[in-house]
Amino acid sequence: MLRLDRVDAGYGERRCLTEVSLEVRQGEIVTLLGANGAGKTTTLMAISGLVSVWAGSATFEGTDLLARPPAAIVGLGISHVPEGRRILPRLTVLENLELGGYLRRDRAALREDVERMFALFPILAERRRQLAGTLSGGEQQMLAIARGLMARPRLLLLDEPSLGLAPKLVSTMFDTIQRINQEGVTLLLVEQNAAMALHIAHRGYVLEAGRVVLADTAARLANNPQVKAAYLGG
Repeated sequence: MLRLDRVDAGYGERRCLTEVSLEVRQGEIVTLLGANGAGKTTTLMAISGLVSVWAGSATFEGTDLLARPPAAIVGLGISHVPEGRRILPRLTVLENLELGGYLRRDRAALREDVERMFALFPILAERRRQLAGTLSGGEQQMLAIARGLMARPRLLLLDEPSLGLAPKLVSTMFDTIQRINQEGVTLLLVEQNAAMALHIAHRGYVLEAGRVVLADTAARLANNPQVKAAYLGG
């Protein structure tokens, strides 16, 4: 579904990715692991057209991504839920959701999807007229994911969905991610909680200093001594 081949990318003159190659197959959850600054977020941004790609190739279902602006990439079926949520605080929950479907013209189906998001995240239904900036951190993360799903993506890029959440909400968030996947959405997941990410993922890649240094099934990565020592507390 998604393939990166020897991608070099960065910001201005600062190189952040060097010869990164990975693939995501339809129906999978694939996780990217690595320390802060390893290049995980930059990888997602390169896919979404938000950073400069200097070399290599990126394709989605055989279509070249590198010559396309971000809005066109969304139109192909890729939606990006960025780190830090980036909800629009002065708009209501409902207005944020509607903006998630800004490229769509199927208004009746759009309304149906709003209700589907409220079924997936019932607390958002209770808050539909509330300003998004007044939501709790967990509710804002739910809204960010729901807004990303409003584009009806086939591939969802999720960057640190559990960041800043109360511990009791973390397992709920990962259950929701699995449910989204079971409903037919493929996911590329960046997540500092490596144990939870590997628990729900099919495969994973480990990045260090902008390079892929390990690639394997999630189960093998979870039992890899290097991964255990670096990301799983031994």
